[in-house]
Amino acid sequence: MKCFAFDIETIPDTSLGTRLLGLEGIADEDVAKAMQFHQMQERGTDFLPLYQHRIVAISAAWRSDDGFKVWSLGDEGSDEKELIQRFYDGIERYSPTLVSWNGSGFDLPVLHYRALAHGVQAPRYWELGDNEREYRFNNYLSRFHWRHIDLMDVLAGFQNRARAPLDAIATMLGFPGKMGMAGDKVWECFCKGEIAKIRNYCETDVLNTYLVYARFQFMRGLLDSIELEKEYALVRNVLNDSDFSHLHEFSQAWPETEKF
Repeated sequence: MKCFAFDIETIPDTSLGTRLLGLEGIADEDVAKAMQFHQMQERGTDFLPLYQHRIVAISAAWRSDDGFKVWSLGDEGSDEKELIQRFYDGIERYSPTLVSWNGSGFDLPVLHYRALAHGVQAPRYWELGDNEREYRFNNYLSRFHWRHIDLMDVLAGFQNRARAPLDAIATMLGFPGKMGMAGDKVWECFCKGEIAKIRNYCETDVLNTYLVYARFQFMRGLLDSIELEKEYALVRNVLNDSDFSHLHEFSQAWPETEKF
């Protein structure tokens, strides 16, 4: 078993916004406002196009035969290229099953654009079977393959109208959910220099994602009730043994789950 549940956090790419809108000499905070205002005028929403996002955190929940781990790639001083390179290096080395919530609609396209901008190579990720035959039938890019499982997309039956937010589904299943932080606060935190807070929030998102994934594997019949409880116990023990307060808080906010 090699499962890599992941999530990214982004901010406006104000460097690109400066060039696109001709705002040289303007403070980043004002450039970001201008980018959102321009998007609102153009599209009726201030949510920026995916190519205008810059990645500031990538977090992962890693499950292998050796155990379970949750962490953020790089460190607080890592630049965007390093974070992206580490993400794709992990795929290159381990060929894991990627698990996400809306990864097909947001996280992966953003990673594509930013890898393109930084010149990051990712041959295993982009393999479609030309060099490795098995990837023709199961690769990271095809929507209905299983090498990347976008839980939001799969659980919605690939129907846009049936999609649900991670926070709501995590809460429905008895998991902690967002715990007072949300993606729309990331830019504010970044401007305050609170990178650690962003990374911690991203880690709680991948924990929610992984726990939903475990329940999904139970629903598919790939885990039985005893195995599911063991999986939850493994995650809970890792959180309780951690030196990080946000992981302890997540564990404390996660009540004992129903046994099936």
